[in-house]
Amino acid sequence: MSDLLSDTGHDPRHAPVLLAEVIAGLAPAPGETHVDGTFGAGGYTRAILSAGVARLFAFDRDPDAIAEGRALEAAEAALVLVPDRFGRMAEALAERDVAAVDGVTLDIGVSSMQLDRADRGFSFQSDGPLDMRMEQEGESAADFLNTADEADIANVLYELGEEPRSRRIAHAIVAARPLTRTGELAAIVRRALGYKPHDKKDPATRSFQAIRIHLNRELGELEDGLAAAERVLKPGGRLAVVSFHSGEDRIVKRFLRQRSGATPAGSRHRPDAGAGGPAPSFEAVSKPVRASEAEIARNPRSRSATLRIARRTAASPWPHPNLSEKGPAS
Repeated sequence: MSDLLSDTGHDPRHAPVLLAEVIAGLAPAPGETHVDGTFGAGGYTRAILSAGVARLFAFDRDPDAIAEGRALEAAEAALVLVPDRFGRMAEALAERDVAAVDGVTLDIGVSSMQLDRADRGFSFQSDGPLDMRMEQEGESAADFLNTADEADIANVLYELGEEPRSRRIAHAIVAARPLTRTGELAAIVRRALGYKPHDKKDPATRSFQAIRIHLNRELGELEDGLAAAERVLKPGGRLAVVSFHSGEDRIVKRFLRQRSGATPAGSRHRPDAGAGGPAPSFEAVSKPVRASEAEIARNPRSRSATLRIARRTAASPWPHPNLSEKGPAS
């Protein structure tokens, strides 16, 4: 997730990805109620507020993001910061006597703010403690890597990082324990994979991504967030989801395909699971949107972003399935 502002002039270090496209898809209007499920440093929130919405509930599980957003909350009467996971938005809104909203925005993954702070341990660009916890509590990356079975580490790297040589890396990690620093982990991965300085992509990228996703239960949280958005959106309400890697986008794509009734028809070998099922709860607004070359030049982190937008129908919410896919470690 890259959700800090430059286009609106509040934080020139970062830029919210596909900001204009997200706002166009949401079409926030005066008097409406919206949810920004991933507040970060307030990039999308500020843009939604500028449309004159009546209320905007901005969620973030990271205490730092909430603390740094309090000044904006104090300045904007329509804004309510919610220190919670977006997967709990239905319950959190009900606790605030809100039954339905007009729009939900989700910008999935890690924020630029988290990546750029070495003490949070999300990135190997600067050495820091091996942490990676969005909520700053519970099991850290060091805890996981220093105690988990080698096979479990390999499975995480393969399933969540799509790392084809996960077993080799896991074996190297276990042999080097205990680990405490991001620099240590990056060096171990590079040695295991034979990294050369001129290689285009650092091989540690996939491993760091996988460990972070595992620790923060990011794919499960995405599933919960999509189902929660389905529950809270009014008929005609808009959902905008920005994802940054294939595992996330597969979940979003499958969710919207199922909920729009666009799941491929069955055959005699694979019956149509949707036959006689719930009525479509969403309709697609547009094809997937990706960053322009101009935006990528301004913000390289936007290169992998995919935006999907859908509109809520009047149908009842569907049961909440498990939308993620997993495979064996190599």
